[in-house]
Amino acid sequence: MKAPIVLLPHDPQWTDLFEAERRAIERLGGWFQSIHHIGSTAIPGIAAKPIIDILVILERSEDGVACADAMQTLGYEYRGEGGIPGRHYFRKGNPHTHHVHMWAAGHPEIGRHLRFRDYLRAHPEEARAYEALKRELAARFGSSTYLYSQAKDEFTARIDRLARNENSED
Repeated sequence: MKAPIVLLPHDPQWTDLFEAERRAIERLGGWFQSIHHIGSTAIPGIAAKPIIDILVILERSEDGVACADAMQTLGYEYRGEGGIPGRHYFRKGNPHTHHVHMWAAGHPEIGRHLRFRDYLRAHPEEARAYEALKRELAARFGSSTYLYSQAKDEFTARIDRLARNENSED
């Protein structure tokens, strides 16, 4: 049986954990353009599953496969696309402590993830609403991370629309 979804209060150390991992990935080589902290652990003040989500923007999509051996030296397991077309997905730890999502520069998922994070950082009321939704869904779906994630789609799509509209006014 799968473990239940557990949300922990925001931990400022999550940023330090990301920074340490970013530096370790940077030392592996120059196959990326940039590395970003994404997901709920990147949003100050809200509860999250204690998994550091990292977005790596690759120079070329094939670099995701090419770096798999190097990522393994950091303890990562390569999981292919992991159900999202164009993604190179890595996970670390048992239970998982880090997820790395790699896309080639220009892939639309990059902007979606960064907009979501930045919008919630800039709008604490939406961040609190997201936390409340996550708590409700964790209670409802217990250990089904798939259903939990799917049930957040409407909220994340709404935030993406708001972020796009806000950015188009600049």
